[in-house]
Order: sequence, then C-alpha cells, then structure tokens
Amino acid sequence: MNSRQLIYLRNMDIDVWQRRDLVHVSSTARAVDTSLTVMIPVTSTMERKLSTVGPATDVPLNELGTAPSGASQPLVTWFEVETAVRNCTQCTLHSSRTQTVFGVGDRSAQWMIIGEAPGADEDRQGEPFVGRAGQLLNAMMLAIGLQREQVFIANILKCRPPGNRDPKPEEVNCCMPYLQRQIELVNPRIILCVGRIAAQNLLTTDTPIGKLRGTVHYLGAARRPVVVTYHPAYLLRSPSEKRKAWDDLRFAVRTFNSAEPAVV
Repeated sequence: MNSRQLIYLRNMDIDVWQRRDLVHVSSTARAVDTSLTVMIPVTSTMERKLSTVGPATDVPLNELGTAPSGASQPLVTWFEVETAVRNCTQCTLHSSRTQTVFGVGDRSAQWMIIGEAPGADEDRQGEPFVGRAGQLLNAMMLAIGLQREQVFIANILKCRPPGNRDPKPEEVNCCMPYLQRQIELVNPRIILCVGRIAAQNLLTTDTPIGKLRGTVHYLGAARRPVVVTYHPAYLLRSPSEKRKAWDDLRFAVRTFNSAEPAVV
C-alpha cells in the first residue's frame, strides 16, 4: 500500500494493521490496486461473507429506447440522453433546479457509482458528489486504488429535490430511464450503490440497507453485479460506521475480481 492510500484510509478513520495475501487482478481489467487487501482486522460475519458471493436478485431494466429493426446500435446515444436530461420537464423538480446533474467520469468505466440525488453544491456546479460527501467518496475510491476520473458517477435523480428531501416515487419514475440508459452505455463491470435510497430504488426493494450490504445483487438481463454501502454523507454524520464501509469496499473489490464482463 502506498503512502497516499494510507493517508486516505486514515482520513476514513481506518487503521491498517497488517498485510495479508494479495488478490490477483487480471491484467486485462482496468487495474484496481491489489494493495487494498491490506486489511483491518475483521472477525465479524462480514469476513465470512467475503469468502463467497452471496445470493442474487435479478432486477429487470426497462429500455429508454429501442433500436430500429435490424440495427446494431441503440437509438439513444450519450448525446441524446444528455440533451434529454438537460431539457427534461417531466416532473416538478425542473422548476426549482439551478441545472441538471447528468453524471461525470469515464464513460467506459468498469466501476459505476450510483447515489441518491444532487445536493446544493451539486445543483450549483452541475456535477455529482462535489461537496464534503464527494470528498469522502473520492477518498474511499482512492483507498481501493481508483481515481475519480476512472469511475462513472451518477444519481438516481438528475435534479435536486428542494431542501434535500427524499425523492418522490413519481420523480424516480421519471428519472430512472435516464439512469438505466447510462448503465447500458457505460456497461460497467460492477456498480457500487451508495446509500439506502439509491439502493432501494435501483433494486426496487424496501429491504433495509443493513440487509442489502454484504450481498451481491444482480441487475437486469446482463446480471450486472451491484454492491451496496453507506452514503458518504451518512458516514460524515456517523464516522463510527466508516469501518463497515471499508468492509463493503473490500467486498466490492472481491466481487469485481471475480466478475465476468456483462454481456449486453
């Protein structure tokens, strides 16, 4: 583990105790620093869950658009989706937003991060996770050897709910096709879902986040692996839970290393 990663782990209040066997990452995959397997001591059930991939749930994805008969390319391109989001007035959130927050990062990334909705900073800057929670998310990614530019980050909602309230079902229904198309276009090898609301809406479940953690969920016909962890904003309010988030990151890397590329 390099000195930069140690700094970010310490910023997460994670103490690194000893080196364990390194996990091999295929040279054909976008490399995740295997030194992340320098682990904190964990003797809980999470340690046992890391040894196996948990049960799967299959959540269907709806198409935002379909290709013409015989066409090999989807109807909706990055440009078309981004334009549609920018001009969207399907729900009332368009009347209170400063701007839409489409998403940011590598559009062919192997890791995709999905959060809940833009906050005040994101609404002003038009980019997800740019406030204090975004700084912590960057630290979490760096702790497993990933720069922010190497992942694609998006939210369930593309507009900020007033007062940062929870998204309403009708708002999610309007925005979800945009996110689904982003997932299809990025075609990530793994999705890291941060926070209860993001996870429950993406996986169409009301299961508490504590029960969603530590299990691999599979999304759609492509059976794309999804791993759930706490939202960085929650970790800022509850720093004692950062150790559990580190467990989740290790579990996500283990899942990534064992995952086959999604077939779409």
